[in-house]
Amino acid sequence: MSETAKQAALRVGVLGIGSMGRHHVRNARALDGFELVAVADPSGDRFGVAGGLTVLPDVESLIEEGLDAAIVAVPTVYHEDAALKLAAAGVHTMIEKPLSGSVESGERIAKAFDEAGLIGAVGYVERCNPALLDMRRRIAEGQLGEVYQVVTRRQSPYPARISDVGVVKDLATHDVDLAAWIAGSPYELVFAQTAHRSGREHEDMVTVSGRFQNGVLVSNLVNWLTPFKERLTVVTGEHGALVADTALGDLTFHENGSFPVEWDQIAAFRGVSEGQVTRYALQKREPLAVEQANFRDAINGEANNHVTMEQGLQALKVTEAILKSAATGQSISL
Repeated sequence: MSETAKQAALRVGVLGIGSMGRHHVRNARALDGFELVAVADPSGDRFGVAGGLTVLPDVESLIEEGLDAAIVAVPTVYHEDAALKLAAAGVHTMIEKPLSGSVESGERIAKAFDEAGLIGAVGYVERCNPALLDMRRRIAEGQLGEVYQVVTRRQSPYPARISDVGVVKDLATHDVDLAAWIAGSPYELVFAQTAHRSGREHEDMVTVSGRFQNGVLVSNLVNWLTPFKERLTVVTGEHGALVADTALGDLTFHENGSFPVEWDQIAAFRGVSEGQVTRYALQKREPLAVEQANFRDAINGEANNHVTMEQGLQALKVTEAILKSAATGQSISL
Protein backbone atom coordinates (compact mmCIF):
# COMPACT_ATOMS: atom_id res chain seq x y z
CA MET A 1 0.00 0.00 0.00
CA SER A 2 1.31 3.47 -0.86
CA GLU A 3 2.11 6.08 1.79
CA THR A 4 -0.77 8.15 0.38
CA ALA A 5 -3.22 5.31 0.91
CA LYS A 6 -2.02 4.86 4.52
CA GLN A 7 -2.89 8.48 5.36
CA ALA A 8 -6.41 9.60 6.11
CA ALA A 9 -8.14 10.56 2.87
CA LEU A 10 -8.40 14.28 2.19
CA ARG A 11 -11.95 15.63 2.31
CA VAL A 12 -12.43 17.28 -1.11
CA GLY A 13 -15.13 19.52 -2.55
CA VAL A 14 -15.64 20.70 -6.14
CA LEU A 15 -17.05 24.15 -6.85
CA GLY A 16 -18.57 24.26 -10.33
CA ILE A 17 -19.74 20.98 -11.87
CA GLY A 18 -20.23 22.14 -15.45
CA SER A 19 -18.20 21.35 -18.56
CA MET A 20 -14.87 21.07 -16.71
CA GLY A 21 -15.98 20.50 -13.14
CA ARG A 22 -17.84 17.29 -13.98
CA HIS A 23 -14.53 15.70 -15.03
CA HIS A 24 -12.92 16.84 -11.79
CA VAL A 25 -15.78 15.18 -9.88
CA ARG A 26 -15.23 11.90 -11.74
CA ASN A 27 -11.49 11.90 -11.13
CA ALA A 28 -11.72 13.00 -7.49
CA ARG A 29 -14.05 10.07 -6.81
CA ALA A 30 -11.55 7.63 -8.27
CA LEU A 31 -8.31 9.04 -6.82
CA ASP A 32 -6.60 7.26 -3.93
CA GLY A 33 -6.25 9.64 -0.99
CA PHE A 34 -9.22 11.82 -1.99
CA GLU A 35 -12.71 11.53 -0.52
CA LEU A 36 -15.21 13.58 -2.49
CA VAL A 37 -17.60 14.90 0.17
CA ALA A 38 -19.31 17.91 -1.46
CA VAL A 39 -20.13 19.59 -4.76
CA ALA A 40 -21.56 23.04 -5.38
CA ASP A 41 -22.98 24.85 -8.39
CA PRO A 42 -25.66 27.58 -8.44
CA SER A 43 -26.82 26.21 -11.81
CA GLY A 44 -27.48 22.75 -10.38
CA ASP A 45 -26.32 19.39 -11.69
CA ARG A 46 -26.62 19.81 -15.47
CA PHE A 47 -24.55 16.71 -16.24
CA GLY A 48 -25.87 14.44 -13.51
CA VAL A 49 -22.53 13.86 -11.78
CA ALA A 50 -23.40 14.55 -8.14
CA GLY A 51 -24.41 10.98 -7.42
CA GLY A 52 -25.62 10.78 -3.83
CA LEU A 53 -24.25 14.21 -2.92
CA THR A 54 -26.50 17.24 -2.45
CA VAL A 55 -25.66 20.00 -4.93
CA LEU A 56 -24.85 22.98 -2.73
CA PRO A 57 -25.53 26.55 -3.92
CA ASP A 58 -22.23 28.37 -3.27
CA VAL A 59 -18.68 28.34 -1.92
CA GLU A 60 -19.81 29.22 1.61
CA SER A 61 -21.96 26.10 1.87
CA LEU A 62 -19.10 24.05 0.40
CA ILE A 63 -16.73 25.31 3.11
CA GLU A 64 -19.25 24.36 5.80
CA GLU A 65 -18.77 20.70 4.84
CA GLY A 66 -15.35 20.77 6.53
CA LEU A 67 -12.99 20.47 3.57
CA ASP A 68 -9.28 19.78 3.47
CA ALA A 69 -9.07 20.66 -0.23
CA ALA A 70 -11.18 22.19 -2.98
CA ILE A 71 -11.18 22.31 -6.76
CA VAL A 72 -12.58 25.49 -8.31
CA ALA A 73 -14.01 25.11 -11.82
CA VAL A 74 -16.30 28.14 -12.12
CA PRO A 75 -16.08 30.91 -14.76
CA THR A 76 -12.93 33.03 -14.44
CA VAL A 77 -14.81 36.10 -13.22
CA TYR A 78 -15.72 34.24 -10.00
CA HIS A 79 -12.25 32.86 -9.22
CA GLU A 80 -11.09 35.58 -6.84
CA ASP A 81 -14.19 35.60 -4.65
CA ALA A 82 -14.14 31.82 -4.26
CA ALA A 83 -10.37 31.58 -3.79
CA LEU A 84 -10.17 34.23 -1.07
CA LYS A 85 -12.98 32.61 0.89
CA LEU A 86 -11.33 29.19 0.64
CA ALA A 87 -7.96 30.62 1.71
CA ALA A 88 -9.58 32.33 4.71
CA ALA A 89 -11.16 29.00 5.66
CA GLY A 90 -7.79 27.18 5.51
CA VAL A 91 -8.66 25.01 2.49
CA HIS A 92 -5.95 23.91 0.04
CA THR A 93 -7.24 24.87 -3.42
CA MET A 94 -6.67 24.12 -7.08
CA ILE A 95 -8.17 26.67 -9.46
CA GLU A 96 -8.85 25.89 -13.09
CA LYS A 97 -6.76 28.05 -15.42
CA PRO A 98 -6.42 30.96 -15.71
CA LEU A 99 -5.69 31.90 -12.10
CA SER A 100 -7.97 34.92 -12.41
CA GLY A 101 -9.18 37.58 -14.80
CA SER A 102 -6.40 40.11 -14.17
CA VAL A 103 -2.87 40.26 -12.83
CA GLU A 104 -4.00 42.37 -9.86
CA SER A 105 -6.67 39.83 -8.94
CA GLY A 106 -4.21 36.96 -9.39
CA GLU A 107 -1.73 38.66 -7.09
CA ARG A 108 -4.35 38.95 -4.35
CA ILE A 109 -5.18 35.24 -4.68
CA ALA A 110 -1.54 34.10 -4.66
CA LYS A 111 -0.77 36.31 -1.65
CA ALA A 112 -3.74 34.97 0.33
CA PHE A 113 -2.64 31.35 -0.09
CA ASP A 114 1.01 32.14 0.57
CA GLU A 115 0.22 34.00 3.79
CA ALA A 116 -2.11 31.22 4.94
CA GLY A 117 0.59 28.60 4.34
CA LEU A 118 -1.73 26.63 2.04
CA ILE A 119 -1.12 24.75 -1.21
CA GLY A 120 -2.49 26.89 -4.03
CA ALA A 121 -2.43 25.22 -7.44
CA VAL A 122 -3.59 26.16 -10.93
CA GLY A 123 -5.13 23.62 -13.31
CA TYR A 124 -2.79 23.68 -16.30
CA VAL A 125 -3.59 20.15 -17.35
CA GLU A 126 -1.30 20.17 -20.41
CA ARG A 127 1.70 19.81 -18.11
CA CYS A 128 0.28 16.36 -17.28
CA ASN A 129 -0.12 15.29 -20.92
CA PRO A 130 1.97 12.14 -21.55
CA ALA A 131 3.41 13.49 -24.80
CA LEU A 132 4.59 16.74 -23.20
CA LEU A 133 5.95 15.01 -20.10
CA ASP A 134 8.05 12.72 -22.29
CA MET A 135 9.07 15.61 -24.56
CA ARG A 136 10.31 17.63 -21.58
CA ARG A 137 12.24 14.63 -20.23
CA ARG A 138 13.94 14.02 -23.57
CA ILE A 139 14.89 17.69 -23.96
CA ALA A 140 16.34 17.70 -20.42
CA GLU A 141 18.39 14.60 -21.31
CA GLY A 142 19.85 16.42 -24.32
CA GLN A 143 18.12 14.58 -27.17
CA LEU A 144 17.66 17.81 -29.16
CA GLY A 145 20.94 19.39 -28.09
CA GLU A 146 20.56 23.16 -28.01
CA VAL A 147 16.88 24.15 -28.32
CA TYR A 148 16.16 26.80 -30.95
CA GLN A 149 12.40 27.26 -31.06
CA VAL A 150 9.08 26.26 -29.49
CA VAL A 151 5.95 26.40 -31.67
CA THR A 152 2.39 25.69 -30.50
CA ARG A 153 -0.83 25.44 -32.50
CA ARG A 154 -4.17 25.22 -30.67
CA GLN A 155 -7.09 25.50 -33.07
CA SER A 156 -10.71 24.33 -32.92
CA PRO A 157 -14.32 25.45 -33.39
CA TYR A 158 -15.84 27.85 -30.85
CA PRO A 159 -16.91 26.14 -27.58
CA ALA A 160 -20.30 27.45 -26.46
CA ARG A 161 -19.29 26.98 -22.80
CA ILE A 162 -17.05 30.08 -22.86
CA SER A 163 -18.78 33.34 -22.01
CA ASP A 164 -16.49 35.62 -20.02
CA VAL A 165 -13.08 35.61 -21.75
CA GLY A 166 -11.58 35.47 -25.23
CA VAL A 167 -9.27 32.98 -26.85
CA VAL A 168 -6.15 34.49 -25.22
CA LYS A 169 -7.17 33.91 -21.60
CA ASP A 170 -9.10 30.71 -22.24
CA LEU A 171 -6.81 28.85 -24.66
CA ALA A 172 -3.55 30.73 -25.26
CA THR A 173 -2.89 30.66 -21.52
CA HIS A 174 -2.37 26.87 -21.86
CA ASP A 175 0.29 27.38 -24.52
CA VAL A 176 1.97 30.25 -22.68
CA ASP A 177 2.39 28.03 -19.63
CA LEU A 178 3.45 24.85 -21.42
CA ALA A 179 5.85 26.62 -23.81
CA ALA A 180 7.72 28.33 -20.95
CA TRP A 181 7.72 25.04 -19.01
CA ILE A 182 9.14 23.13 -22.00
CA ALA A 183 11.73 25.84 -22.73
CA GLY A 184 12.70 26.08 -19.07
CA SER A 185 12.59 29.85 -19.18
CA PRO A 186 10.03 32.66 -18.77
CA TYR A 187 8.86 34.84 -21.67
CA GLU A 188 11.00 37.93 -22.26
CA LEU A 189 9.23 39.59 -25.21
CA VAL A 190 5.94 39.17 -27.10
CA PHE A 191 4.37 40.66 -30.22
CA ALA A 192 0.79 39.67 -30.92
CA GLN A 193 -2.14 40.30 -33.23
CA THR A 194 -5.76 39.38 -32.55
CA ALA A 195 -8.94 39.22 -34.63
CA HIS A 196 -12.67 39.37 -33.88
CA ARG A 197 -14.46 37.38 -36.59
CA SER A 198 -17.42 35.74 -34.87
CA GLY A 199 -19.24 38.84 -33.63
CA ARG A 200 -18.40 38.31 -29.96
CA GLU A 201 -17.05 40.90 -27.53
CA HIS A 202 -13.79 39.02 -27.02
CA GLU A 203 -11.08 38.04 -29.51
CA ASP A 204 -11.38 34.66 -31.21
CA MET A 205 -7.99 34.49 -32.95
CA VAL A 206 -4.43 35.35 -31.92
CA THR A 207 -0.93 34.95 -33.32
CA VAL A 208 2.00 35.46 -30.96
CA SER A 209 5.69 35.75 -31.77
CA GLY A 210 8.16 36.04 -28.94
CA ARG A 211 11.37 35.11 -27.20
CA PHE A 212 12.21 33.50 -23.86
CA GLN A 213 14.82 34.88 -21.49
CA ASN A 214 17.20 32.06 -22.50
CA GLY A 215 17.06 33.19 -26.15
CA VAL A 216 14.79 30.40 -27.43
CA LEU A 217 12.21 31.70 -29.94
CA VAL A 218 8.49 31.00 -29.48
CA SER A 219 5.39 31.14 -31.66
CA ASN A 220 1.80 30.54 -30.51
CA LEU A 221 -1.12 30.24 -32.94
CA VAL A 222 -4.53 29.98 -31.28
CA ASN A 223 -8.10 30.36 -32.53
CA TRP A 224 -11.73 29.29 -32.25
CA LEU A 225 -12.30 29.58 -36.01
CA THR A 226 -10.93 26.29 -37.32
CA PRO A 227 -13.35 23.47 -38.27
CA PHE A 228 -11.07 20.78 -36.80
CA LYS A 229 -9.28 20.31 -33.49
CA GLU A 230 -5.51 20.71 -33.43
CA ARG A 231 -3.27 20.62 -30.35
CA LEU A 232 0.35 20.58 -31.47
CA THR A 233 3.68 21.49 -29.86
CA VAL A 234 6.88 21.42 -31.93
CA VAL A 235 10.31 21.93 -30.39
CA THR A 236 13.22 22.34 -32.81
CA GLY A 237 16.85 21.99 -31.75
CA GLU A 238 20.28 21.28 -33.18
CA HIS A 239 19.67 17.52 -33.53
CA GLY A 240 16.11 17.57 -34.89
CA ALA A 241 12.55 18.23 -33.75
CA LEU A 242 10.14 16.69 -31.26
CA VAL A 243 6.45 16.92 -32.20
CA ALA A 244 3.76 16.38 -29.55
CA ASP A 245 0.14 15.91 -30.55
CA THR A 246 -1.49 16.55 -27.20
CA ALA A 247 -5.00 15.75 -28.43
CA LEU A 248 -3.85 12.15 -29.01
CA GLY A 249 -1.00 12.01 -26.51
CA ASP A 250 1.50 11.11 -29.27
CA LEU A 251 5.18 12.10 -29.47
CA THR A 252 7.34 11.85 -32.61
CA PHE A 253 11.04 12.58 -33.10
CA HIS A 254 12.23 13.86 -36.50
CA GLU A 255 15.98 13.42 -36.50
CA ASN A 256 18.31 15.51 -38.64
CA GLY A 257 19.64 13.50 -41.57
CA SER A 258 23.24 12.32 -41.56
CA PHE A 259 23.55 11.17 -45.17
CA PRO A 260 25.02 13.46 -47.89
CA VAL A 261 22.59 15.36 -50.12
CA GLU A 262 23.30 14.73 -53.80
CA TRP A 263 20.87 17.20 -55.33
CA ASP A 264 23.10 20.21 -55.98
CA GLN A 265 20.47 22.92 -55.50
CA ILE A 266 19.51 21.55 -52.08
CA ALA A 267 23.07 20.70 -51.08
CA ALA A 268 23.99 24.36 -51.57
CA PHE A 269 21.59 25.29 -48.75
CA ARG A 270 23.48 25.18 -45.46
CA GLY A 271 20.77 23.69 -43.24
CA VAL A 272 19.55 20.26 -42.21
CA SER A 273 18.11 17.31 -44.11
CA GLU A 274 15.36 14.85 -43.26
CA GLY A 275 16.44 11.88 -41.20
CA GLN A 276 14.86 9.03 -39.31
CA VAL A 277 11.36 9.51 -37.85
CA THR A 278 10.49 7.75 -34.58
CA ARG A 279 7.08 7.64 -32.93
CA TYR A 280 7.28 6.71 -29.27
CA ALA A 281 4.97 4.35 -27.41
CA LEU A 282 3.80 6.14 -24.27
CA GLN A 283 1.85 5.15 -21.19
CA LYS A 284 -1.27 7.28 -21.58
CA ARG A 285 -2.81 8.07 -18.21
CA GLU A 286 -5.61 10.67 -18.20
CA PRO A 287 -3.91 14.07 -17.69
CA LEU A 288 -6.61 15.32 -15.29
CA ALA A 289 -6.02 12.30 -13.04
CA VAL A 290 -2.29 13.09 -13.01
CA GLU A 291 -3.05 16.75 -12.22
CA GLN A 292 -5.21 15.84 -9.24
CA ALA A 293 -2.61 13.34 -8.00
CA ASN A 294 0.04 16.10 -8.14
CA PHE A 295 -2.27 18.37 -6.10
CA ARG A 296 -2.83 15.60 -3.54
CA ASP A 297 0.89 14.86 -3.26
CA ALA A 298 1.68 18.56 -2.73
CA ILE A 299 -0.85 18.77 0.12
CA ASN A 300 0.64 15.64 1.70
CA GLY A 301 4.17 17.01 1.33
CA GLU A 302 5.21 14.09 -0.89
CA ALA A 303 6.07 15.95 -4.12
CA ASN A 304 6.12 19.36 -5.74
CA ASN A 305 4.88 18.70 -9.28
CA HIS A 306 1.79 20.92 -9.19
CA VAL A 307 1.55 24.26 -11.03
CA THR A 308 1.91 26.87 -8.31
CA MET A 309 -0.13 30.05 -8.12
CA GLU A 310 3.07 32.04 -8.74
CA GLN A 311 3.51 30.14 -12.01
CA GLY A 312 -0.16 30.73 -12.81
CA LEU A 313 0.38 34.42 -12.12
CA GLN A 314 3.33 34.49 -14.53
CA ALA A 315 1.14 33.00 -17.29
CA LEU A 316 -1.46 35.66 -16.55
CA LYS A 317 1.16 38.41 -16.95
CA VAL A 318 2.13 37.00 -20.36
CA THR A 319 -1.49 36.82 -21.58
CA GLU A 320 -2.07 40.43 -20.51
CA ALA A 321 1.11 41.43 -22.38
CA ILE A 322 -0.24 39.60 -25.45
CA LEU A 323 -3.50 41.55 -25.29
CA LYS A 324 -1.62 44.82 -24.73
CA SER A 325 0.63 44.13 -27.71
CA ALA A 326 -2.38 43.39 -29.91
CA ALA A 327 -4.10 46.60 -28.78
CA THR A 328 -1.06 48.86 -29.27
CA GLY A 329 0.66 47.20 -32.23
CA GLN A 330 3.91 47.20 -30.23
CA SER A 331 6.08 44.41 -28.85
CA ILE A 332 5.87 44.16 -25.07
CA SER A 333 8.77 43.31 -22.76
CA LEU A 334 8.00 41.33 -19.62
